[in-house]
Amino acid sequence: MSDAQPSRFSQRVSRWLRPLVPLEAQEVAAVFWSFVYFFCLLGGYYILRPVRDEMGIIGGVENLQWLFTGTFVAMLAAVPLFAWVAARYPRRTFVPLVYYFFIANILIFYALFKLDITDAVIARAFFIWTSVFNLFVVSVFWSFMADIYSTAQARRLFGFIAAGGSVGAIAGPGMTALIAPALGPINLLPVAAGVLALALIAIHQLRDWDIHVAHDPGTAEQHENPIGGGILTGVKKVIASPYLIGIVGFILFYTTLATFLYFQQAHLIEDAFSDSGQRTAVFAWIDFSVNALTIVGQVLITHRLVTRFGVGVTLAFVPLVLLIGFASLAVAPILVVLLAVQVLRRAGNYALTKPAREMLFTVLDRESKYKSKNFIDTVVYRGGDAVAGWIFAGLMALGIGLGGVAAVAVPLAVGWIALALWLGRRYEGNQDGQDSDTARHKPAATAAEANQEV
Repeated sequence: MSDAQPSRFSQRVSRWLRPLVPLEAQEVAAVFWSFVYFFCLLGGYYILRPVRDEMGIIGGVENLQWLFTGTFVAMLAAVPLFAWVAARYPRRTFVPLVYYFFIANILIFYALFKLDITDAVIARAFFIWTSVFNLFVVSVFWSFMADIYSTAQARRLFGFIAAGGSVGAIAGPGMTALIAPALGPINLLPVAAGVLALALIAIHQLRDWDIHVAHDPGTAEQHENPIGGGILTGVKKVIASPYLIGIVGFILFYTTLATFLYFQQAHLIEDAFSDSGQRTAVFAWIDFSVNALTIVGQVLITHRLVTRFGVGVTLAFVPLVLLIGFASLAVAPILVVLLAVQVLRRAGNYALTKPAREMLFTVLDRESKYKSKNFIDTVVYRGGDAVAGWIFAGLMALGIGLGGVAAVAVPLAVGWIALALWLGRRYEGNQDGQDSDTARHKPAATAAEANQEV
């Protein structure tokens, strides 16, 4: 760490927030900008998400499995390009470049919609693009977080940082639910682009903190060097590591069960509401409810649960919720039950599973944090979506109703719980070893915290 002393203001803030998060004074600026960064990402995305869900219905609920497959194909094209950029350009270049690219995309779609090119083809293209956008911008965010924070800092701070996204995710759908029926979904796009642009300020502030505060002057600039390697190095690392393969399996369990639930939601909401504006508002209020519940968990529960019970138990929480939820849906496959399960599943994922899953990457080298992680978060994630979409369509074609699909999901939830606990043991035992970045990313922490590092 740098020898720079934190300001009195930072010291006061750390004392004020300590009942909620064990924050050190020299971390105040970084946590603030990380909070703002994630607020802007999810605020922008959750303005777009109800539009995406509506476009999925306009494109045809019966075609959702094709949209998920199209998203997977788009990921296959995007990931090698990201790996190529990350290998050749320093972090200060390629991280902002991702966001400039997606802001430009949003404005292009807005122009297409305003030109009345709004047939089913453009609706499907927007659905696919938004699904790619969501995973990419969030994956790059958490790669950046795993790169600038140590494992001990991640345990203490990732839950609170994730709450920044939840605040943004409350603001986004809250505003959307209020104005979408009057303005229509399309006019929300420029607003989302403007919110996303604000994240670039936070990125530059975090880079300055990482170089001038988090590191000694002699090693700071080295951390900005290009990652190097080939475009497939991240994939090769995944194949060679049982730990990373375990994370792949965790993602596949998650995407399969989440996709089953999403498809059931689309069918039941289509049956319940006939108006496009009503459906968009319903999607937005679901998002609002999820994120209001999520922020309580992120601020008050996440770091305490991880500290007391470990990463494995934290990872197993959502699988347990879905085990109970799908068992309930097998008995009563109705909208009110599904929405209750969906809200609990998504809130638990954002508050607990997501921060804990991102902690798994803090013990890895930088190439794994960016390239392997990006491959897992995008190609594997959307590949799981695509396969699960076709499985769902196949089960429905065989005459298995929504209750039958829920029954099929129950044993998958059991397997997911077992894998979550295994990953937690591997993380805590540090079977794959720490990389050199982690070793030199020591926070200014107490001796007790130092002993907790993996």
